[in-house]
Amino acid sequence: MLRIRGLTVQYRTRRGPVPAIQDVDLDIAAGETVALVGESGSGKTTTALAVTGLLATTAEITAGSIHWQGQDLLALGRRARRAVSGIGIGLVPQDPTVSLNPVKRIGDQVAEVLLIHKVARKAEAREIAVEALRSAGIDHPEVRARQFPHELSGGMRQRVLIAIALVGRPALLVADEPTSALDVTVQRQILDSISDLITEHHTGMLLVTHDLGVAADRADRVVVMTGGRIVEQGPTGQILSRPEHPYTRSLLEAAPSLRTSGIGSIRRRVGSSTTAPILHAEHLVKSFPAPGVGHHGIRAVDDVSFALHPGRTLGLVGESGSGKSTSARLALRLVEPTGGTVRFDGQDITGLSAGRLRVVRRRFQLVQQNPYASLNPRWSVAQLIGEPLRSYGESATVARERAVELLDLVGLPTDFEHRRPAELSGGQRQRIAIARALALRPDVVVLDEPVSALDVRVQAQILQLLVDLQDELGVAYLFISHDLAVIRQISDDVAVLRGGRVVETGSTEAVFTDPHHAYTRTLLEAIPGRGRV
Repeated sequence: MLRIRGLTVQYRTRRGPVPAIQDVDLDIAAGETVALVGESGSGKTTTALAVTGLLATTAEITAGSIHWQGQDLLALGRRARRAVSGIGIGLVPQDPTVSLNPVKRIGDQVAEVLLIHKVARKAEAREIAVEALRSAGIDHPEVRARQFPHELSGGMRQRVLIAIALVGRPALLVADEPTSALDVTVQRQILDSISDLITEHHTGMLLVTHDLGVAADRADRVVVMTGGRIVEQGPTGQILSRPEHPYTRSLLEAAPSLRTSGIGSIRRRVGSSTTAPILHAEHLVKSFPAPGVGHHGIRAVDDVSFALHPGRTLGLVGESGSGKSTSARLALRLVEPTGGTVRFDGQDITGLSAGRLRVVRRRFQLVQQNPYASLNPRWSVAQLIGEPLRSYGESATVARERAVELLDLVGLPTDFEHRRPAELSGGQRQRIAIARALALRPDVVVLDEPVSALDVRVQAQILQLLVDLQDELGVAYLFISHDLAVIRQISDDVAVLRGGRVVETGSTEAVFTDPHHAYTRTLLEAIPGRGRV
């Protein structure tokens, strides 16, 4: 179905051409799933975008060919290429925030594929769009279809992208991290849905992922990339059990979802739970208005309480839309609660004025779930990292020196200080966001899916960095993640959320080894790759 030979792509920059992928050969047969794995910046997404015809205007294909069902895609004109997109080749992009139209309703965006290709009339397309949202695991699809992207959680927006990609029943699906923002239960549901489509319609899939557990469960073949080149490929079982290349072996050693043990390679000390909490949320409630749901709207957080102690990490886990991110934002006073109180270092900050809250806010920072949307595209990396310091009165010189120091801490070259977000990969942008959050040396850092966009090797480095900083500075982390394998590595305590409520809390090992709630057991059973260990 898909045949790539000698594909070479480079990007034009102010400093001259930068090679992205070199001499890539790749085949995908009808009904076959091929997983493309590798570190952030290895060329996975560039390969996927070359197949879909969505490379940036600064990209240039300098050599090679891409044949799909006998057609030379690189020789097609713009109109002919558009006719292939959506129906012939579907795409699930990596970043839902920048891939959805912010002023267009969700249902209309899903139906658009059907209308453009004249597959259905308007009324029928809307009905099909609602069913596609339902199949993608979105609750109340009739209501969600009338909402806008900003009214949905990050995971729900990702599911909308999956619905858009699948609604046209494409012959080839290019999925660029299609479940990176999803909890394990919905991840399994979505991947099962994609697998059913592949079986029913003999669809081929190029699955770009940094999650080796997903690749282990879903792929027929695995292709490993690093430095823009393919270094190893073969049947999934062979790659996982008998990897030949040193880079492949290092990926497998760093993959948390392929381990059965707890802490794994992350070395950390357990903080004390006997001290008074640095952050204490009590009976938090938050309701959002929504059309067709009644006077009180949707209750995203419903009587949530938790305590975070100095030097410890509390993991918040649960499905997308369970209230994890909203609970954290309520705790930081980024969102006003409908009810409940928040105490920071013993002080009730629920009703503080803006001026008094600003003084306290220096002591807690946030790493956003979506780094690209939270980074000013016009600023350099040094400006981005130094922004919190300048905001609190530090000189530009001090801010730049701290930025360079933090670049080294998060594993990026110091010459990155002159780059801008558009020149970075998704994982590199995430590391910049983490560096910025650490700039003020806060007491509490809320990390909202901080490693979801990173490959397993860099993920392990970042987690170890966070642990080392915690040991050195006594900083406390409120760690939000849908990846239970990551939560088990880094968290001292866990709170499991479902439907806006906390259904189980306890020490990490107790919850993982002896879960009491049925929902917790369901989450643990859905961790990908466990059957391959």
